[in-house]
Amino acid sequence: MAARNGRTVHDLRRANRTAVLQRLYFDGPLSRFELGPATGLSSGSVSNVVADLVAEGLVEEAGSVDSDGGRPRTLLRVAPGSGHMIGVDVGETRVRVGLFDLTLTELARTERPLTAQRYEVEVIVDHIRHGIAEVLDSAGLAPERLLGVGIGVPGIVERTADRGAVVHGQTIGWDAVPLEALLRTGSPLPDTVPYFIDNGAKTLGQAEMWFGAGRGARNAVVVLFGSGVGASLVTPDVEEGRAVEWGHLTVRVRGRRCRCGALGCLEAYAGAESLLARWREEGGRVPDTTDEETALTAMLAAAYPTGDGEADPVALAVLEETAEYLGAGLSDLINLFQPERILIGGWAGLALGSRFLPAVRRHALSYALRHPAGKVTVELGRLGPDAVTAGAAILPLADFFARGGRRPDPAPQPPPPAWRTAFREWAPR
Repeated sequence: MAARNGRTVHDLRRANRTAVLQRLYFDGPLSRFELGPATGLSSGSVSNVVADLVAEGLVEEAGSVDSDGGRPRTLLRVAPGSGHMIGVDVGETRVRVGLFDLTLTELARTERPLTAQRYEVEVIVDHIRHGIAEVLDSAGLAPERLLGVGIGVPGIVERTADRGAVVHGQTIGWDAVPLEALLRTGSPLPDTVPYFIDNGAKTLGQAEMWFGAGRGARNAVVVLFGSGVGASLVTPDVEEGRAVEWGHLTVRVRGRRCRCGALGCLEAYAGAESLLARWREEGGRVPDTTDEETALTAMLAAAYPTGDGEADPVALAVLEETAEYLGAGLSDLINLFQPERILIGGWAGLALGSRFLPAVRRHALSYALRHPAGKVTVELGRLGPDAVTAGAAILPLADFFARGGRRPDPAPQPPPPAWRTAFREWAPR
C-alpha cells in the first residue's frame, strides 16, 4: 500500500528503523523516552520499532537511568556483535584488511606489503582474497555473517551493470580493471555478501566525517596525502562525499612529469614519492630502500634533527617547498568549494604531522581569497593511518542502516543508488 507521497508502508517502516538505529548508533545509549524527540517518531512507533530490533538482536539493553519520579528507564544501544563488516585499504605501500563489528571495533586485521610490482592486478586481488579469509579465520566468524566488504582503491571507480565496480587507476596502470568481478572469481565469500568499492580518499573522508575531526561539519575537504595526493569533498548536496582527483590539478605549466603522464601536476610536487625523488635529485642522503615510509621518516629526521644535530639543508628546503605547493593546492580547494574544514590524513600527511602543518596552513591561507580563507580551518585528521580501512568498512555499514537494519537480498544485485539518498538523510551532523 502506497502513502500519498508515494512511499509504501514498507518504506515507512524501513525509514523508522533507520532513524532509531541512527540515533542509537551515534548518540546511544538512549531510552525509549529519549528516542521519541531524537527521531521525531511517536512513542508508539518507537516502541514497535525497538521491539522488532530487540527481537532481531540488533538492539540490546545497556543499563538504566533514573526518571523524574517514576520507574528507571531502560537504556538501549546497538548490539556490537549483531553485524560484521570487512574494510580493505588498497594502499600505496601495503594492502590492509580489517574485520569490524557493528560499532566499528576492529576484531582482526592483516597486512600484506606491496613490492616494486605493487599494483599487479592479480597480486592485489590475491592479497584481498587471502586477507579476507585470514581475518575471518582469526575471529572464527562464518563468511555468511558479513554485511559486506568495503574496499578503498586508488583511482576513479565506475559501477557497471555487467561487471560491477570497475577501477580506472591511471597512476597505477589500471585501465578499466573489473575489480569486483575478479574478486568474485574464487572468492572465499558466498555470493550473498556484497562488495562496495570506492576511491580511498572518499573512504578516508567518510571515516573522518563520521568519527573523526570532520564530525559536525557540513562543508569539508579531507585530503589523503600518501605517495600521491587525493581528496574527498563533502558539501550539503554531496554529504556521502565525492572523490576529486585533486592531485592532478596543474600547478606548474610544463613542470615535473607526474606518474599519470602529464606535466606539472600537484602530485608531482606534493606527493611523498615526488618529495623523496626531489630530495635524491638535489643530492640528499636518501636511504637505499624501496619502503617510502622508512625513507620519509629518515628525511624528516634529517630536516628536523633532535638534540644538537644540524639540519640537512637539502631535506629542509625540499620540505619547505613541498609545504608551499601543498598549501597552494589547498587554496584552490578553499576558493572553489569554500569548506569550513580541511583535514589532512594519509600515512605521509600524518608522518609530516604538526611540524609540517603550520607552513602548509600559512601558504594555503596566503594564496586563497580572504573571505573563504577567513572561514576555514586546516587540521590533521584524528583517526590515524587506519582511517581508510575503517572508512571502507563504513560502506557496507551505511548500506545496512539504509536498509533499516536488513541484510542484503539473498540474490545480490549491485548496491542500489537509494542507499546514497538514505545516507544523506541520516548521516551524522
